[in-house]
Amino acid sequence: MVDKDVNGSVLKELEKVSLSEKTIHDMASIFRALADPTRIRIIHTLTKSEMCVHELSHVLNMTQSAISHQLRYLKNLRIVKRRKEGRSAFYSIDDEHILTLLITGFQHASHE
Repeated sequence: MVDKDVNGSVLKELEKVSLSEKTIHDMASIFRALADPTRIRIIHTLTKSEMCVHELSHVLNMTQSAISHQLRYLKNLRIVKRRKEGRSAFYSIDDEHILTLLITGFQHASHE
């Protein structure tokens, strides 16, 4: 139900800039991924350097299987990307948009 006092032109402008259902779903998926402490640890480490699964498992003191599982999840959401070099795969943050989002989140969370 629309309030009689709402300006019709304002509603039309808001409809033009509203988010698509796909965008809303994709954003919710990204934030769900970022809600997991293990994934945050992996992502934070990858903001410092590109790494392979073996390196990540050593730095984070986790099994390679656990790291691989989380990386696959993050890769499917385009939060991280994979670069193959011979038989090795190296992971890094997917793009500047994700990096900006992560840095802003880290700054916000550590701000006291």
